[in-house]
Amino acid sequence: MKLWESIRLAMKALAANKLRATLTMLGIIIGVGAVITLMSVGEGVQTYITEQFQSIGSNLFFLIPGSFEHELTRPAYLTLRDAEALRDPIAAPDILRVAPLVQGSARVTTPGRERTVDVQGVTPEYMFVRNWEPRVGQFISQADNQGSARVALLGQDTANYFFPNTPDPSGEVIRVNGVPFRIIGVLEVRGGGSFGSEDAVVLIPLNTALSRIFPRRTNRGEPRLSFIYVQAVSEDRMNAAIEEASQILRQRHRILPGQPDDFTAISQSDIIGTFQQITGVLTVFLGAIAGISLLVGGIGIMNIMLVSVTERTREIGLRKAVGARRRDILWQFLTEAVLLSMVGGGIGILLGGSGAAIVTYLLREDGFRAVLTPQSVLLATLFSAAVGLFFGIYPAQRAAALNPIDALRYE
Repeated sequence: MKLWESIRLAMKALAANKLRATLTMLGIIIGVGAVITLMSVGEGVQTYITEQFQSIGSNLFFLIPGSFEHELTRPAYLTLRDAEALRDPIAAPDILRVAPLVQGSARVTTPGRERTVDVQGVTPEYMFVRNWEPRVGQFISQADNQGSARVALLGQDTANYFFPNTPDPSGEVIRVNGVPFRIIGVLEVRGGGSFGSEDAVVLIPLNTALSRIFPRRTNRGEPRLSFIYVQAVSEDRMNAAIEEASQILRQRHRILPGQPDDFTAISQSDIIGTFQQITGVLTVFLGAIAGISLLVGGIGIMNIMLVSVTERTREIGLRKAVGARRRDILWQFLTEAVLLSMVGGGIGILLGGSGAAIVTYLLREDGFRAVLTPQSVLLATLFSAAVGLFFGIYPAQRAAALNPIDALRYE
């Protein structure tokens, strides 16, 4: 029997029992739709995380005090002198910019309003390494930092809260832990970051923060930093820049050969890779859970095909009596099972695409979008066909094995 003839007979048999065929396909439809939706959301999470970390800036790595791998026997700090040493073009030719930072929560007030806000002490290089310019006004200058000026830039969320009806609050005054600061600008909107909204922030000069807001000192009296942004000259020179920074800090901190670092260097690619591994595992896990419904749908196909074999016993006997071979009967019922799963899979793909679109719409304000990939569609299609093939084999073999004489006698 030709393939097209098998498909025609299968479609005719399914059309004779439309409601039963539809209910049978329902498990496949839901399963494929769930798999595609969840895999699209998983891919979207990976893309979202990658974009969020790339938005921090390009060719960046971070120097953080302390070690994640070793237990240290002495306190670990990063200081202003460490940051200045990293700017040496001879010792670190692959480092383009260095942006030291100190940050913490502080009480910010204006007349009638008060809120605890993330306050960061930064230098002018911060604007370049973070690729974050003011929407209005100007950024902190070198003169502001050297003179410990009491000036501040507001994130958009902070500006909206303290000055809701003022598009440009430049010149207004806020108090940070009771210290007055004159506003010189409002930063561009960055949206929700990986660790919360980046727009709920106040930036002030680093030296001002170290002297007035966060007077943190080492046991030698040096100002302590929260961490240091370091920008490499290019992505290709990232590893070289990290090695140069490590050698400079080890020398400054008097770390002997064989002793562990008292700092940690983390690149953007390291962070992105770690998060992608986590989200990749979650995507597979969620897809496997959704795949259970495909298994249930396959069992439904097997059940209905067994019923169909029983109902069409006389038909099978008649076909064998007029010359149909065992192979022809096998292909007829196997084609019906595969057709059921493929049609259900096609509808499920449409359902999964709609689910991904709904998720994207609901989370549009956060900048999240589900990513429907050809791989997930192909996987769902092949898997649904495999389900039909696997669960259709037994009913098809049972039909093909019927004795034509016994089948014709069947009432």
